[in-house]
Amino acid sequence: MKPSNNHQKFIELREKHPRFIFDNYTLTKSSTELKIKFQFSLNDCHFFQPEIRFPINNDFISSDFDEAGWNNLAFHLGMIEMLSYWKCACSPTIVIKQFKLNKDQIDWWKKLYYHGLGEFFYLNGIDTNEDDFVQFECESDEILQPFDLNLQNKVLVPVGGGKDSIVSLETLKKSDLEILPLLLNPNPSRDRTVETAGISDAFIVSRTLDKELLKLNDEGYLNGHTPFSALLAFISIGAAILSKSKHIALSNESSANEATDLESGANHQYSKSFEFESDFRNYLKKYIHSDVNYFSFLRPLNELQIAKLFSKHQKHFAGFRSCNAGSKKDIWCCNCSKCLFIYIILAAFLDEERMMEIFGENLLNREDLKHIFNELCGIHPVKPFECVGSYDDVNFALNLIIEKSENHPYLIQYYIDSSISKKHQHINSLSYLKAINPEHFLEANFEQILNSELI
Repeated sequence: MKPSNNHQKFIELREKHPRFIFDNYTLTKSSTELKIKFQFSLNDCHFFQPEIRFPINNDFISSDFDEAGWNNLAFHLGMIEMLSYWKCACSPTIVIKQFKLNKDQIDWWKKLYYHGLGEFFYLNGIDTNEDDFVQFECESDEILQPFDLNLQNKVLVPVGGGKDSIVSLETLKKSDLEILPLLLNPNPSRDRTVETAGISDAFIVSRTLDKELLKLNDEGYLNGHTPFSALLAFISIGAAILSKSKHIALSNESSANEATDLESGANHQYSKSFEFESDFRNYLKKYIHSDVNYFSFLRPLNELQIAKLFSKHQKHFAGFRSCNAGSKKDIWCCNCSKCLFIYIILAAFLDEERMMEIFGENLLNREDLKHIFNELCGIHPVKPFECVGSYDDVNFALNLIIEKSENHPYLIQYYIDSSISKKHQHINSLSYLKAINPEHFLEANFEQILNSELI
């Protein structure tokens, strides 16, 4: 994907809208839900009121309510939700009306905003830096109070409908821990994942965008990727508090640490990276709840190892989806980088007949996907701006595919003839499948559960 040249628009919009304001939020608790409604404004001329709704009527939901703690979390949810709206004009100043953030907190948020918007800045051709792109002004002296609530030894597992969360859910399900899937804005693939896994209960959160943002996008305001996983991180805290779940087990792998563009460092998956996970854990313990254990269960693994584990769960083959382009129709579009990446990584372990059942065609025979293939394997120097694996993941998978057959589809033969293939022809895929990344936050019991699955 080629960057646009929107830097001049960035300058003009910042001059037109010098202040973005986090005005307020309302926290409404009924017998069925906890609703948080935010009030943002762009220079007091465009107003946004997005909502997040948590259920509180299910049997497994805690009846305890820590008002000070929830005001804290509601504010923090506003801080991350605000990013989707701030980015349309990138106002140089963000005004926070209700609470005071200290310097440590402001530095934390500036880092998240800047690196979480790395793709946004890159693809819009915006030249800025972490010091100057935004400043925070707090108009209140009121300090936020963290939660004071005991949690239980339960595990909340965010489910996205793809292979990674399926591997986490199915693996953790075998333990003696109580598992609770978390679904944000459920769709058919997420619902199927929970149903196919044989789990009866799920914690379902809904989030709605304000249509004013879509209107501004149509009018030519800035648009692009935001760090969705950072939003999910804060939402998962609310779900953990309401269900009294001490553990939040994400399904982010070690491959998410690799930048999408190695030269600029822009990473589509920044909020899935180990760096963000570490930052978030520290912030969470200092400012929101000291006892929540937020971690990625699959962090020790690479994408190839996860694909191998997923290949054992045949009951999920018909129902899982990882294609964003086809999400509204609940299909694999078979034309995007996500579809081709998943095809490659699974074809290393599944035969062509099984792959055809999942995708309906052999994507490795598609000459028109060569440009995406080049980005995935490293022939092109920039990866697709999608949640795809590392160059090593793809090249190791391609070598396993080559070893399986002498009759090669178009893209495999193209790869064999390329210089990238010659660079990787002596790599040992088996050793890659056994490699464990030591950078992770798995406690000993979770590490043992994961290792038992790898044997």
